[in-house]
Amino acid sequence: MLDPIIAFFSRIFELIGRGIGHFIAWLLWPFIAFRNWLRGRGWFVKIPVFLILIAIVFSYGYLIYITQFWSIGDPNYPERYAFQTEYGAAGSQSGDGTCEPSAMAQVAADLIDKNVNQEHWVPSNPLSKAGFAFVIDWKDTPFFDNKAAFQLGINQTVRRTTVELVDRLGRVRGTSSINQNLQEAREAANYREDAWFITLSPPFLQPSTQARLRDARKSLLAFNQELKGCKAEFDARADNLMQFFDRVTADIGSTSEILQRRMEQSNFTGFDARADDRFWFTFGQLYGYYGILSAARSDFRDVVAQRNLNAIWDRVDEQLQDALKVRPPFIANGSASSLIKSHLESIGFDLLRVRSNLVEMRDVLER
Repeated sequence: MLDPIIAFFSRIFELIGRGIGHFIAWLLWPFIAFRNWLRGRGWFVKIPVFLILIAIVFSYGYLIYITQFWSIGDPNYPERYAFQTEYGAAGSQSGDGTCEPSAMAQVAADLIDKNVNQEHWVPSNPLSKAGFAFVIDWKDTPFFDNKAAFQLGINQTVRRTTVELVDRLGRVRGTSSINQNLQEAREAANYREDAWFITLSPPFLQPSTQARLRDARKSLLAFNQELKGCKAEFDARADNLMQFFDRVTADIGSTSEILQRRMEQSNFTGFDARADDRFWFTFGQLYGYYGILSAARSDFRDVVAQRNLNAIWDRVDEQLQDALKVRPPFIANGSASSLIKSHLESIGFDLLRVRSNLVEMRDVLER
């Protein structure tokens, strides 16, 4: 009685085994064919080929190292600046005849330093750009894209800050000439985020993203030196702070919309290959804005005190601190009917809480 059942399952397992065997053979076929081709070649061919293979192995090892062994650092990094004691209102006169530098410019420069000097800038890495098997972008897989997304999120805040410094903050009422250092910082910070120093099109050499971001950092620090020498302007007016809030909330709102569209792709299993890079970009953006907003509070301290914004700003700081405490090892995008939570929904909620308080502060400034 059991013989037909045993025979049936034996046949099933045999077919499964054959399928696995054919798959492994298909997977190994390029390597076997390459070995057979190389076997009949002389050493003048084998040596360059071996050197290329060694370079590829080391390059992938380097990619694994820079994308898998990293940390965000101290999430409460704004505290080390001691804004209340070490900085004054940006552009104001100090007792020794100098002027106060901009905390916003300093934090933006330090965020660049973190991205390209203290860490390896992943988006420009050729193998990171090439993707999986040179066919699928890493962002469409669960691998090798988390650090890049985090760095891009931070860089988004730096870009936004340099634009605001040039357009409004680094000039008086928008009528004075543009500060040259800030203009150069904006141009460098808004350079392509994935540029390597070699390109496939003429002239075949170009500045890398890392080099341009380092230029942006130098220009921001040079602006602060000008400001300290009372040779530059920082227009710390209430309407400029209100405009800055408008731009930041628009930036955050755009990210929230991206998260919402991704959450619409949620499923019962919670697995989503794009959820991780969406999460870590948002995380990097919150990380960057935590420092930039803390610096803005210092630069605009007179406006903040006059309009009684300290209590609301304390809430923003607390919300940002809470958001940066959540660092899951795996990013899930579970649907409403799933037992698996959606990390995108969680960080999206944190994002909207920050945004709503910025809108509230903006409304107070407008009254």
